[in-house]
Amino acid sequence: QVQLVESGGGSVQAGGSLRLSCAVSGYTHGTNCMGWFRQAPGNERERVARIYRNQANIYAVDYADSVKGRFTISQDNTKNTGSLQMNSLKPEDTAMYYCAADHVDSWDDCRGVLNNYHYWGQGTQVTVSS
Repeated sequence: QVQLVESGGGSVQAGGSLRLSCAVSGYTHGTNCMGWFRQAPGNERERVARIYRNQANIYAVDYADSVKGRFTISQDNTKNTGSLQMNSLKPEDTAMYYCAADHVDSWDDCRGVLNNYHYWGQGTQVTVSS
């Protein structure tokens, strides 16, 4: 049974930092594709960052324009965990944050799977005050 558990959220002032963590279980072959998403009240869930590692241990990463240069996604495949380092936080970053993960064969597959993900966890709340 696939399970994802997010942690590390909290309340910070604008300009502060938080580090979110994601623990993944239930994938027999581990995961090599991970993404972070967020959803603010009244808004649709939006993609924040994605990461994919191929068999040559080369990573592909992308970020939403709104977080480029401030957020960093990483993944520890040996431990089936991932993280999202968030710096220079802004009030508009306030949202519930969710992670998603899978084991896929390509960067294209990673993006496709994350866009249609089903195994959402409880999320972790991030609140940034001005």
